[in-house]
Amino acid sequence: MVNKKLQILLYFSIYSLLGIMLGGHVVFADETTDLAQVVSIQTIGDSNNTEALNRLLALKQTQTSSTPIRVRLETLKVLADLYYDASQITSSTATVHELLSLATAEKDATGIAIAEIMSVNQLIDSGKPQEGLNKLQAISENLPSDAAIEVRMRLEHAFGFVNHLLGNFDTSLRYMLEALKLSDDLPTRKVQNRLIMLDAIARVYISMKDPAKALSTVVDALDISPLAQAPKILASLSNSQGVAYSFLGQHDKSIEAYKRALKISHDTGMATNEMSCLINISDHYLILNQYKQAETYARQALERAERVADKSTIDLARVNLGFALVGLGKMSQGVELVNAAIHDLMESGQKTDAEDIIAELANAYERAGMFKEALATLRQQQQLNSELFSAERSKAVATLQEQFNAKQKQKQIELLAKDNALKDAHIRNHRLQQAITLLGATVTVMVGMFIFLLYRRGQRVNKQLREANAQLEFHAVHDPLTGLYNRRSFVERMHLRTAEIEAERREVRDGNPDCLILLDIDHFKQINDTWGHAAGDTVLADVAQRLRKTVRDTDMVLRWGGEEFLVYAPKSNPDQIAILVERLLQSVGGTGIAIGEHQIQVTMTAGFISLPFSGFPEDQFNWEKAIHIADMALYLGKRNGRNRAYGVARVLVDAASAVPFFEDDLAAAVSAGIVELTEVMGPPKIDFSHAM
Repeated sequence: MVNKKLQILLYFSIYSLLGIMLGGHVVFADETTDLAQVVSIQTIGDSNNTEALNRLLALKQTQTSSTPIRVRLETLKVLADLYYDASQITSSTATVHELLSLATAEKDATGIAIAEIMSVNQLIDSGKPQEGLNKLQAISENLPSDAAIEVRMRLEHAFGFVNHLLGNFDTSLRYMLEALKLSDDLPTRKVQNRLIMLDAIARVYISMKDPAKALSTVVDALDISPLAQAPKILASLSNSQGVAYSFLGQHDKSIEAYKRALKISHDTGMATNEMSCLINISDHYLILNQYKQAETYARQALERAERVADKSTIDLARVNLGFALVGLGKMSQGVELVNAAIHDLMESGQKTDAEDIIAELANAYERAGMFKEALATLRQQQQLNSELFSAERSKAVATLQEQFNAKQKQKQIELLAKDNALKDAHIRNHRLQQAITLLGATVTVMVGMFIFLLYRRGQRVNKQLREANAQLEFHAVHDPLTGLYNRRSFVERMHLRTAEIEAERREVRDGNPDCLILLDIDHFKQINDTWGHAAGDTVLADVAQRLRKTVRDTDMVLRWGGEEFLVYAPKSNPDQIAILVERLLQSVGGTGIAIGEHQIQVTMTAGFISLPFSGFPEDQFNWEKAIHIADMALYLGKRNGRNRAYGVARVLVDAASAVPFFEDDLAAAVSAGIVELTEVMGPPKIDFSHAM
């Protein structure tokens, strides 16, 4: 399994890129020559950071107190980001402070807000992401409702950035999507900013263990990247592409993308992104157990990070160097470096990243035959994992993921169409200006009003079309009555699961198998016949809500068909599966469901099974066969009285003897002593007469 440390540093470069793309985008009709110069230098920075930095410093030296305030503010904003991309963190910090002082003295609300948002990056560089989040919340509370688009977009992106570092992936994705939406309203540089947001969203998908979506998002961004003509962004996208390929186990493509990103970063003077590439290349060689090469690149990254005192990058480089040394047999020296990095991450509140590294360390101990140390480290990782568990996360995340994915293809078409339309508009505009000069002031006003009305109408139509497309895509993978996922979404998830199994490393899936639980409402036809189909729909919706609230945030609940539901619980603790099934039965049947003025008890019968099952390889016993057996276990429960669940625990004979029974006769297999069942009873009957 590719460790999450592959992507932590990536975010710092993309965060500063946002500033480069945004700086100077507010351009008024009376724009001065100096402001145009700042914008021109900003464009140079897209492809040559060093050249842009030198030119902007020279321009800043010519500015005085008589220089328009907006020119001075824009200069400082762009300068701070250019310094950051060059890994001149101290100079970047000082420039942000200068920006805040100038904006405060001039009472420029936009400048003050942007400077405060940029200062959050400094807290993160110091290993204080939680303090950064607190500061962003304070900024948000004081932000006026009519704040500039640039300010709102920077704030949403910063919220997403910090929440990603803290492991709050659902929240991070929500903010990133809002920032993506706001980028469409910017008056200039829409394509550049859209690419940055797509890059950031791809990294959230990687953290959510969905590399296929991450890669698809990056590919979509690369398709429109020629429109931006910004090698800086291309370097960051290539770096993200390498991470996605690495998670998918496509290592040749991964190293190709990393080295392409490294060259572009070096050529454009992006020292921060260059360090990120070195760390990712080092991790690539760790994955392939090529420890000498991993050590070489990790030392290069560490040397550069120590040179600029970049604490976060130093920790990541130490982790990779530590694991490389462990692989080379230098156990004590390597473990010391890894433990130092884990301590720093825990102290700064980045527990999600620390957990991944602890898991890697446990695997390293095991490979070295140090089983006592491996067990102690594994227990540390499990304890940290339980602390990070958060209810209701996957529900919001899954919805946001699907909504975002549904919009992407349409958005790419829109962007390419807009680019062509813009070129045509430039030609038409030139001809129109000649005509306007001849027609005079009155005709100018009339034409302007007409164009404005057409533009407003077009905006409304485009918004309605986008909303309609989003609704269509949502309903394509969701059940309209219950809001749960449908069979189509589950089949897609199983296809992704197959890719994940092939890509995983350093992890024994059998120890924490996936669990499939098939549930069916008892006597549902009787409910419909007695109370009517509207009541039946009420029961289905209520049961769906209860099931969804009972499972973990990483679990998936879907309507399998009719009154049947399926719960997919990946990487479950084997000792907890029966307890989960009991909670599901209790959540539905333990309390009544209101039908008008009446209360009725609705119980369920279930069948459940783990995957992989009883040591069978999944190419012989896949998820479809597992569901078939769970279905037979369910109907065995119905035959034995309903309101209960049967789990097929394990096979007691060799596979060849057991397989024929799995085709159609589970009861016979139980009677013959071929399989072992686990029985879970549902809640007792409720007497509602006392409640009347």
